[in-house]
Amino acid sequence: MKEINQVMQPHRAQWRTHIGFVLAAIGSAVGLGNIWRFPYLCYKNGGGAFLIPYTIALFVIGIPLMILEIGLGQRMRGSAPMSFAKANRHWEWLGWWSVIFVMFGIVLYYSVVIAWCVNYLFFSLNLSWGADPNNFFFQKFLSVTAGPGQLGDVRTNILFALAFVWFINWLVVFFGVQRGVERANKIFMPVLLVLTSILVIWSINLPGAREGIKWYLRPDFSILAKPQVWIDAFSQIFFTLSLGFGIMIAYASYLPRKADIVKDSFTICFANCFYSIFAGFAVFGTLGYMSLTTKTPMSEIVSESIGLAFVAYPKAISLLPALAPIFGVMFFVALVVAGLSSAVSILEAFSSAVIDKFHYSRRAVVTFLSIIGFLGGIVFATGAGLYWLDIVDHFITHYGLVIVGILECIVIGWVYKASKLREYINHISSGFRIGSWWDFSIKLFAPVLLIAILLNDLIREISSSYGNYPLLANVLIGRDWLIFTLFAAIIIAAKPWKIDIHKEYE
Repeated sequence: MKEINQVMQPHRAQWRTHIGFVLAAIGSAVGLGNIWRFPYLCYKNGGGAFLIPYTIALFVIGIPLMILEIGLGQRMRGSAPMSFAKANRHWEWLGWWSVIFVMFGIVLYYSVVIAWCVNYLFFSLNLSWGADPNNFFFQKFLSVTAGPGQLGDVRTNILFALAFVWFINWLVVFFGVQRGVERANKIFMPVLLVLTSILVIWSINLPGAREGIKWYLRPDFSILAKPQVWIDAFSQIFFTLSLGFGIMIAYASYLPRKADIVKDSFTICFANCFYSIFAGFAVFGTLGYMSLTTKTPMSEIVSESIGLAFVAYPKAISLLPALAPIFGVMFFVALVVAGLSSAVSILEAFSSAVIDKFHYSRRAVVTFLSIIGFLGGIVFATGAGLYWLDIVDHFITHYGLVIVGILECIVIGWVYKASKLREYINHISSGFRIGSWWDFSIKLFAPVLLIAILLNDLIREISSSYGNYPLLANVLIGRDWLIFTLFAAIIIAAKPWKIDIHKEYE
């Protein structure tokens, strides 16, 4: 590795208030998936019984890894690449790999989904989806082509909404941690909670809502015998908490020298999971009303998580006895706000990494990345965009993030030593402390479980091509996307730092 220039580190920005950090971290964790994917997983996997593996996953993987990432970022005072480089100079590439495939993968398609929500916000005003929301979404709105190889036309309305989404991303991150990210989340999170609360209260008072909520939470313990239920629960916890994204490491690097890392980790994890369960009442209260009105069994209303938000729910909104447009606008505004808070955090995580390494100006970095992000997202706004989204999302979340999580555990648990980070976290904390159980979880329990999830996906992948897509599409769009970003990470990690990243700790 090339010698690092002997230059002092510049002053690092800090959160203006502690609540600003907590709200920003919760904002990153709470996203679109909390509102439509978690309720759908409960619906599909035994209702209330799903909360058992979900809660176990929270405690054995979610909270330990959240403590790891926040503790690492606060201790090393750097983005994911800088933090891993300080932990061990041979592992800097791991930090780059996570922020690269998240920035040039997840946020590209995620911003397009937010753009869909922006469009549906306006569609709600006159219930534009009509009597057949399924046909409207897939044929009229997305103009879905026959397969991933047939791109089709760029959907103009999605493109304009995508430009708006990236403008908001740019606007928030452009002004930095205090004036941008912190200030925005102090608006985003209260607005999201108020909107969700109104939707829940409204929904549970609809005729038939009780049956919908029963379906949402009614436990079917027999389904817990199926391994896929447990894999779904552990995968959901890992993804919903933004673990492996590099976000929590970057956000924690802006914390002051003294921080209650354990308390904050529990707060962020519990707040995220509470919101997921809470939002589900709004979704299934409304679907229960739809079931009663249309005399359709609940088992036939929802077929997939994305269809819940853009097919089943719009249909339910159309059936509301009064103020349907207002209800629709509030629901999709909530989705937009939840999506933006997460998208902003991804842009900040990558911007922080580039600024740490190369010391370019924040404004130049954020502006360039926002333009590239918008242009890169255009492929997901075509007629084949839904296929591309599905493939990229599958390979990044099921392989990229899980591999990063496993390697994080190895680097911090065995190379840097889990006990060393644990002692530091306990030393600076004035509240909760962690015991040696955390070392065991990071060194053995969490990586073994993540490896089991990874192997299960690999076995399924070998037996049949994902989504019944052509094998070439899965290889070129999914696998090669991860491989390309890995090579990019290794190349960037080989570049010399503009500062001496270790000098502060000598």
